[in-house]
Amino acid sequence: MFKYRKNLPQLNGDMFLMEGGPETTLIFKYGLDLPEFAAFDLYKNDEGCEHLRNYYSSYGELVEKYNVNFIFESVTFRASSDWGEKLGYSREALGNANRKAIKVLLEMRNRFETEKNKIVICGSIGPRIDGYIPGEMMSEKEAEKYHFAQLKIFSETDADFVTACTLTNTEEAIGVCHAAKSLNMPVVISFAVETDGNLDCGLTLKEAIEKTDKATDNLPLYYMINCAHPTHFEGILVSGEPWLERIRGIRANASTRSHAEMEAADDFDEGNPEEFGQQYKALKERLPHLNILGGCCGSDQRHIEEIYKACMV
Repeated sequence: MFKYRKNLPQLNGDMFLMEGGPETTLIFKYGLDLPEFAAFDLYKNDEGCEHLRNYYSSYGELVEKYNVNFIFESVTFRASSDWGEKLGYSREALGNANRKAIKVLLEMRNRFETEKNKIVICGSIGPRIDGYIPGEMMSEKEAEKYHFAQLKIFSETDADFVTACTLTNTEEAIGVCHAAKSLNMPVVISFAVETDGNLDCGLTLKEAIEKTDKATDNLPLYYMINCAHPTHFEGILVSGEPWLERIRGIRANASTRSHAEMEAADDFDEGNPEEFGQQYKALKERLPHLNILGGCCGSDQRHIEEIYKACMV
């Protein structure tokens, strides 16, 4: 059974780390093939499972080294029905992959959690349409129906909560929230922004957060920003504005490239890990409730360690 679902420790304000970007690490560092950018596909065989255990264990080593709290997030960004169909998964096989992903995170908690830290398990939900190549948006009702199946699976596992990440419009965010509410599943919304700090749909981040909160009676536990470099959004974080209090998490790209540039790239842009850590320190000064720090595209355990040194020491 889940451990923290009814009392999530990150809501108390204690600092938590998260992983760096799993997909870019697995492709460019591990040399693995991820069809459709789907890391969950590795769970189809023992060799792939071992790669993912090694990936998570590299962050477990940071937990051991610094006795730090950690949120392990499943690599199920693509493990919803449309993406599963593209990869040839049956409904049953897709469900099993989502369950396996949470089971491996439970192994990590059992291995690395001690009396000195807390490890929380998060089920990851990604957008129905590629966040880098937005297409026709769903309505709120369509999004609720689409994401319900994956959310239901997570609600039946040891996942403490779910995060819908790399969302580029509020309709999908609101639909996810409604589906999560119907399942009594705690939910976090993480928006991706473009190089100007706005969502691809044209809304500002402030507008997106306020619109989602209004439509859901402030249902999201908190908001995050992911899949954008700190320089893409730091300018919109104007101190003193109330909406900033809703942001607790950042999983930024190490790469300064735009989404279009990353989509076309065939190399690994890892930026400068030490500089990355300092950029997070600056973000922490602008965001009063920021206490969940991880990475996205181009980042790995080196970047997360530098974030720790800059923000938590």
